Amino acid sequence: MTAEALDALAERLKALQPVRVVLEASGGYEMPVVAVCTAAGLPVCVVNPRQVRAFAQAIGRTAKTDPLDALVLARFGARVEPPVRTIPDATTQALAALVARRRQLLEMLGAEQRRLLQAATGPVRRDLRNHIRWLERRVSDVDREIGGTIEESPVWRVQEDLLRSVPGIGPVIARTLLAELPELGQLTRREIAALVGVAPFNRDSGRWRGYRTISGGRASVRASLYMGAFVAKRYNPPLAAFFDRLRSKGKPLKVALVAVMHKLLTILNAMMKHQTRWNPKAASTSASLVRRTRAAAVAQ
Repeated sequence: MTAEALDALAERLKALQPVRVVLEASGGYEMPVVAVCTAAGLPVCVVNPRQVRAFAQAIGRTAKTDPLDALVLARFGARVEPPVRTIPDATTQALAALVARRRQLLEMLGAEQRRLLQAATGPVRRDLRNHIRWLERRVSDVDREIGGTIEESPVWRVQEDLLRSVPGIGPVIARTLLAELPELGQLTRREIAALVGVAPFNRDSGRWRGYRTISGGRASVRASLYMGAFVAKRYNPPLAAFFDRLRSKGKPLKVALVAVMHKLLTILNAMMKHQTRWNPKAASTSASLVRRTRAAAVAQ
C-alpha cells in the first residue's frame, strides 16, 4: 500500500469517528496501517487472528471472505472491546528491528553449522565455512549497532543497567526486553505475565485438576527469559533456592523453569516500575516488590 493510499485510509476512518479500529496481527504487515492511524489520532487495536477466528466460529461465521472478515472484525471489536494499542516510538521500533535481525542471523548461522556437520565434499564444506565466517561477522556488526543505539539514549542506558544488575540477565536478554517488551514496568505483574505468555492457565473440570499450561504471548521475549531462568537457577541465589524448592516437591524440570521465568519477570517488572536495582534480600521472597507493585496499581 502506497503512502497516498495510507493517508486516504486514515482520512476516511477519521470521518467515521470510530470508537476503535481493529486490525489482525499479520507478522508486521499491519504496522504501516497502525502507524498512520496512530499518527492521525485514531484508536487502534491489534488483535490475535486466532481469537478472531474463534469468535467467528462462536457466532456461526464459518465462511471466510474479505467482506465477511471485515464484518467479523467489527463485531469482535464491538463485543470484546480489545484494548487500544500504543505504537512504540521510531527509536524503539528501530532497536526492535535490529534485535530481530540479530535473531535471524543466529538462526541462519545455526542452520549453516548443522549443514557443515553433514557436508561430505570439499567445495561445499569450504563454501559453508566462508558463509559461517560472514554470518559471525554480521552478528558482531549488529551487536555493535545495538550497543551504539543503547548508548545514544540516556534512558536506555539506565534501564539496561537496572536489568543487568540481576544475576542471569546479560546484555542480549536486557536488550531484547528493552526492544520487544517496552511495556515492562508499566503493567501489573499479572498483565505483564499474560502479555509475555508465562501466565499458567487452569485446565480443571469438576473434581478433575489438569496440568497448568502456558501459551501465546511474545515468543522471542519468552525464549530470552527461558535462557535467563536457566542461568538464574544456578547463579542467582534467591531464584536458585526457589527452583530447588520446586524440584524437591517433585515438579518437572520445565515446570520449575517456567515458574522461575514467571518469578524473574515479576521481579524485573517491579524493578523497572520503581527504578530500583537488584536486591537479593527483597527478591528472596519477592513479597516487598509484589506489595509495592500492587500498591502502585491501586494508586493508579
